[in-house]
Amino acid sequence: MFRFFEGLIDPFRDHTAGQPPVGLLAFYWHHLRQVWKPFAVLLAVGLVVALIEVSIFRYIGAIVDILGATTPERLWADHGATFLWMGFVIVIARPIFTALHDLLVHQAIAPGFTNLIRWQNHRYVLRQSIGFFNNDFAGRVANKIVQTGPALRESLVQGADAVWFVMLYTGSALYLFAEADLRLAAPLVVWIGAYLLVLRWFIPRVKQKSESISEARSLLTGRIVDSYTNIHTVKLFAHTDREDDFARQALVDHTKEFFDQQRLITRMTMTISALNSVLVFITGATAIWLWSLGSISTGSIALVGGLVVRIINMSGWIMWEVTGIFENIGTVQDGITTIATPHTVVDKPVAKPLAVGGGRVRFDDVHFHYGKTRGALDGVTIDIAPGEKIGLVGPSGAGKSTLVNVFLRLYDLEGGRILIDGQDIAAVTQDSLRAAIGVVTQDTSLLHRSIRDNIKYGRPDATDEEMVRAATLAKAHEFIPGLSDNRGRSGYDAHVGERGVKLSGGQRQRIAIARVLLKNAPILVLDEATSALDSEIEAAIQESLETLMEGKTVIAIAHRLSTIARMDRLIVMDKGRIVETGTHAELVARGGLYASLWARQTGGFITDDLEEESAAAE
Repeated sequence: MFRFFEGLIDPFRDHTAGQPPVGLLAFYWHHLRQVWKPFAVLLAVGLVVALIEVSIFRYIGAIVDILGATTPERLWADHGATFLWMGFVIVIARPIFTALHDLLVHQAIAPGFTNLIRWQNHRYVLRQSIGFFNNDFAGRVANKIVQTGPALRESLVQGADAVWFVMLYTGSALYLFAEADLRLAAPLVVWIGAYLLVLRWFIPRVKQKSESISEARSLLTGRIVDSYTNIHTVKLFAHTDREDDFARQALVDHTKEFFDQQRLITRMTMTISALNSVLVFITGATAIWLWSLGSISTGSIALVGGLVVRIINMSGWIMWEVTGIFENIGTVQDGITTIATPHTVVDKPVAKPLAVGGGRVRFDDVHFHYGKTRGALDGVTIDIAPGEKIGLVGPSGAGKSTLVNVFLRLYDLEGGRILIDGQDIAAVTQDSLRAAIGVVTQDTSLLHRSIRDNIKYGRPDATDEEMVRAATLAKAHEFIPGLSDNRGRSGYDAHVGERGVKLSGGQRQRIAIARVLLKNAPILVLDEATSALDSEIEAAIQESLETLMEGKTVIAIAHRLSTIARMDRLIVMDKGRIVETGTHAELVARGGLYASLWARQTGGFITDDLEEESAAAE
């Protein structure tokens, strides 16, 4: 039984993976239409449950009237069938439909629909550009994904439950009161009007505060996660107190918003409580007065009393349900601002997979300024022959890493184009482009998974033998067997910690090199690939890097010029432009920027400084 209901909603069902709608109602419908059948059944079951609950109160009045109008001898003969029907409704129908309602909510909708929303929104956000994630806390984005699912689900379930109870209880109460005596319905009509006015005033304000609280909660989560993620830096600089203050301010803001919301809710409950007290008194007094006039029966008083008590209890429940609905709507509204952000780097509708032949690369008058008017890349043109190995050289901020970023299409160009074997990278799929390029970066961060998972990230279908061979070539196999984690996993099964913090910088770099060796892509990008290695290890894996580069088109960035001096050609950049190009020997002989950088790294800057000091002294 449980498995049947649990299988009604598949969180991973096929869906259109486009941008979620920005509008609130459209965002709700975007998700609800995928599971409308279980929700339609829930509405139908909710209607039956509400009808049963209302019927029970009518039975109370009917029983009082029956007992007052018949003798014990004639009770079962005249009204036995009525009592049996009441018993069937209360003992059999009510538990069945209540259980069906709970199974739909707790087994089908709560896990299935919630995770469907999370899964689809996560898939969309994961495909955002690097710029999207660079401009936000990872923890804040994750919090929006996680909390939007249950908030959207809960607001719909609460609405489905509340709508029938509100309509049926108020409608049936008015009908039953008026059926007994029209004057009995007057206090209830006034109360309903006052109740709606109270909700109309308070609920929008509660919703607005809920949006503010959701944003404050996401910011708080983002700041806390940021401290945990960078705990090594926090410890090194002895800034735990500073991080306390960083999180404290977010918590102060969250607390203030929370207080404001709770004040509104307390005022609302106090107002509703006062209205309910007035309703009980006036309705009770009216019922007794009408009974004294002989206008209504004792059963009517019992019915009125029972319904009024139920309405009062229900009014509090409805108030909390409506408050909860709008709180959750506020949370969803806040989540939409992050989740439904349009992708800035997208595949064209007619994009085709990249087909790499020789691996010829051309940067054709490339311009990119991160949305500013100038800087980064300013008219860069480079033609790289198939299998050619070039080194990008230049001072910090020259545009080298930016050139690699646009080559990987982490950002779209603002001018010019980049071609691989004659194919514009803007016209091919991003996945096929990046699958054709192996990258080892300066800042190597590993996934908090096993060594095996991290190396096979380069080629998930690789065998363990191929994985070990790649690790051996990268000089990583020599330390991997000795690794272990706090759960007793060892060797290639050991987990590396968040961003690989349990490994040294050199170990992380060698794992990254093994990953790219296993990928074996036709085009290779080395962005300070050996920056975290000491000279001995660098020399040891230099042969492996040369094996990795064999037959590939290579773009290498290195501040340590000795590591790229043997490249086929060096391209010197400064302030987003190419200022020199040639072999190492040609550039040193030319005496330009490259020669200056080379002299500084080989000790010439000491002589230059001494000569400048001597000239100043004279």
